[in-house]
Amino acid sequence: MHVFVTGASGWIGSATVDELLAKGHEVTGLARSDASAAALRAKGVHVRRGDLDDLDSIRAGAEGAEAVIHLANKHDFVNPAVSSAAERAAVQTIGDTLAGTGRPFLLASGVAGLALGRPATESDPSSAHGPDSPRGGSENLALEFVDRGVHSVSLRFSPTVHGARDHGFIAAIAAVAREKGVSAYPGDGTNRWPAVHRSDAARLVALGLEKAPAGTRLHAVAEQGVPTREIAEAIGRAFDLPVASVAAEDALGHFGWIGHFFTMDLRATSTATRELLGWTPTGPTLIEDIDAGAYSAH
Repeated sequence: MHVFVTGASGWIGSATVDELLAKGHEVTGLARSDASAAALRAKGVHVRRGDLDDLDSIRAGAEGAEAVIHLANKHDFVNPAVSSAAERAAVQTIGDTLAGTGRPFLLASGVAGLALGRPATESDPSSAHGPDSPRGGSENLALEFVDRGVHSVSLRFSPTVHGARDHGFIAAIAAVAREKGVSAYPGDGTNRWPAVHRSDAARLVALGLEKAPAGTRLHAVAEQGVPTREIAEAIGRAFDLPVASVAAEDALGHFGWIGHFFTMDLRATSTATRELLGWTPTGPTLIEDIDAGAYSAH
């Protein structure tokens, strides 16, 4: 299958591209820089230059492919409205392009905010609707295209997709710990974050392309919830730092923008996903990765 991938050189995207190529798929990747384009070509990937704001390039990539996997995101946590607007515009463009074709359209989403007081499941709908909601309501927008003849599938990733050279949330928390000289956790540290290793996440995407029915929500969750205190303790071991609690109301002051997320309880399950796809995570756990030095090089 010829697959167009946005975010093809990103953290999850690059591993997904490797997985798709290993399964014999032909891949075209969206690249916004010379370095990204060169890295993709070195793998044998076709390159389409452009970024998330280049809707003409995104449209052309979708038109020329048999499936689209949309993993790109601006991740502007300081100005989230910018990210949300770009995400919604890209999803609208892809959906309009694929309408009536029956082609697969897989897009990245997350498990945050799906349920309160219990683990979120694949049956929990996103409450994000409209352009002003988180991610621009892109998951619901994409799933609406099922009625217009698009094989839409939501890929809900854990907030922590970890591994060596990860530059995401855990890297940001580790950077704060090194800067402050203490590895902190919010409150009593019992709020939990789901986690999945990057290799397992990429494998789930490839399986979702092959097996997931239209309208499916998939959870890339290997660990239902790792307590933030255990995350802080592992970072403390990795950098030989003391570990301490920070009052939840002081989290933003201590952690900066990441504090908003680090205080959340984001538990989620992946039981339905595992049963549907035959997906069994095999990568190391988050704590094993931290202990092995995955974040020590940052």
